[in-house]
Amino acid sequence: MHVRPRHIPIAIAVVGALAATSACGGGGDGGSSASGPGPVASAKATAGAAQAKKKQSPKPPGTPQEFLDRAEEAMAAEKGWTFAVRGQESLVLQGQASGASYASTVRRTLAPDAFQSTGTITTSKGVRKPEEIFVLDGTGYVKEGTAGWKEQPASDPDMQNKVEDPMAAIEEFRSYVKESGGDVTLTRKGGEVRLQVSVSSRKLPQVRDRAYVKAAVRELNPTLKQLRSAGVSATEDQLTLSSLKQTLVVDADTYRITSHRFQFGFLIPYGGQNITYRQDVREENKGVFEGSIELPTGLS
Repeated sequence: MHVRPRHIPIAIAVVGALAATSACGGGGDGGSSASGPGPVASAKATAGAAQAKKKQSPKPPGTPQEFLDRAEEAMAAEKGWTFAVRGQESLVLQGQASGASYASTVRRTLAPDAFQSTGTITTSKGVRKPEEIFVLDGTGYVKEGTAGWKEQPASDPDMQNKVEDPMAAIEEFRSYVKESGGDVTLTRKGGEVRLQVSVSSRKLPQVRDRAYVKAAVRELNPTLKQLRSAGVSATEDQLTLSSLKQTLVVDADTYRITSHRFQFGFLIPYGGQNITYRQDVREENKGVFEGSIELPTGLS
């Protein structure tokens, strides 16, 4: 599964502002964890390879690929992990902002391969909505607020946008190294090693073929679809990727994932100006999870 950045539905208020603009001829009124495998499939090949590597005593890692191999081995050595996820998403139109934040606790096991997230979406107006997600055996289950459970394939783009699986960051960065190794920088500071990809302001067509940019576009698409229904006619070719930075931090001694962050922004042309979209999702490792993940009663 892709990490990084869950879609929080925030476009409704801005859509309303666009409708008001169309009707009145002006003014705006504002009010949301990396193009990747499904959340369960992302760690399928981990356990066997990791156990084989543990029997060896390789030299200290020095390249991004070597650090990723060590991180995979270190994370696979435990039954599961707990992560704290925090996300923010915003749209700004004519100086009016609409946004939402997301906070959740994620539990991820490797044997068996399962995912659980329990969190809350909070809009900029203070409206809170609980959300719970399970992913097992290639199927995702989502419950938002008082609504019933919804079931979708884990590979569905909507499900991928909801699931934050920090373990998938390893495979994502591997794909970046394979695709364009020079894009991945490695820095050491104190007891941490940082792997990072970044993009400064560029027109989307100039960088659209990069895997990490594809992930950002996928996250933007639900909001862009809502904006188009409100009269925003900008195509992807007209968008500007104002910034993008994805960072994977591992412990320099244990090689365990410490944190992962995916942040990016787009400029969407509209009426001679830009609608600004931003998203920032952070995932922090809170330690080993020894429990098990089971579906609630009534789900199968």
